[in-house]
Formats: sequence, structure tokens, C-alpha cells
Amino acid sequence: MSLLDMLQNQLGGDSASQIGRQLGTDQAGAQKAIGAALPALMAALAGNAKRPEGAAALANALEKDHDGGILDDVQGFLGRGGDSKVGEGILKHALGGRRGAVESAVAKETGLDSGAISGLLPMLAPLVMGALGREKRQKGMDIGAMAGLLSGEGKRAKEMAPGALGMLGGLLDDEGDGVDAGDIADAGKKLLGGFLGRRK
Repeated sequence: MSLLDMLQNQLGGDSASQIGRQLGTDQAGAQKAIGAALPALMAALAGNAKRPEGAAALANALEKDHDGGILDDVQGFLGRGGDSKVGEGILKHALGGRRGAVESAVAKETGLDSGAISGLLPMLAPLVMGALGREKRQKGMDIGAMAGLLSGEGKRAKEMAPGALGMLGGLLDDEGDGVDAGDIADAGKKLLGGFLGRRK
């Protein structure tokens, strides 16, 4: 099972209901939004990891700040409204200036407004990083293995949400599946200052 499928399963039922209440929609609407937003986030991270500097920066962030413990109490995390500071930090570097385009594509795909999606993405981003961090630790993955994992997750993302990702086309980068090289280089330089939502 892919990490995306695992997260999708974990965010069903009561978890989806919790998210729905915060977004102003029902459980079905929340599940549809989650089903489009999770792949978009994973596809962006997969795009980052295609380049050595992006893969190294992501691996360092996972090692320092995302051990997967967040997945031990997903409903508790969601019940607290997530962690917007961490989530916003992740989105800043994973999506950069393309965040608005991602929000619009997910909103169009799900029928929810962009404001609701804007609240959903920072809620989901720490969970995605937590899943990657746990996988890295449990399997002892080095940078190359993480890049390989994310390549597979990126392909799964396109299978799960062809509509939302198709609408984005080449907006994520020149290959259509991640942030551009400049964004990655800038993010890498900012690792010590808080890359991907590191707590200060």
C-alpha cells in the first residue's frame, strides 16, 4: 500500500468528519477534498526530490522534525485544528508561489471554495511529512531511497487525483510535478532557519 493510500484510509470516517466541520462541509465533502489535496501535496514533494539538492533538503527536514509520531493520534491533531505554523512552513517550501494555483485546482475539482482548501492544506501537510518521516526511519532510507519512494508516490498521486493534477498542468514546474529548481535551492539554504516547518 502506498503512503497516500494509507493516509487516505486514516483520514476517513471520524477524521474526515472532524475536517469537514472545520471546513464547513460534510464528511463526504471533506473526503473528496482530502482525496484531491493529499495527492497534490505528495506530487509537489515528489517533484522536489527529483533533484539532488531537493532530495537532500527534504531528507534533512524529515530527520530533524518529522518522526511520524503525529500519526499516533491523528484525531487529536485534527481536533486541535492541526498545527498551522508547521503546516504553513511546509507549504511555503513545497508549493512556493504555486500554492494559489493548487488551491484553485483542488477547489474546482471538489466544489469547495478556495478558502476552505486554504485551511485544509496546512492541516494535511504535517501528516504527509509525518508519513514520509516514519517510513524513512522504519526502513532506514538514505536520500536515494527516499527519492525512489517519492517517485512512486508521485505516480500514485497522479492516479488518485488526475483531475486536480491535470488542471495544474505545468504550473508546478517545467515537468508538471513539483516546485522549480530555484525554489528548491532557496529552500535548501533556509534549512537551518526552519525548513519545512521546523519548530523554533
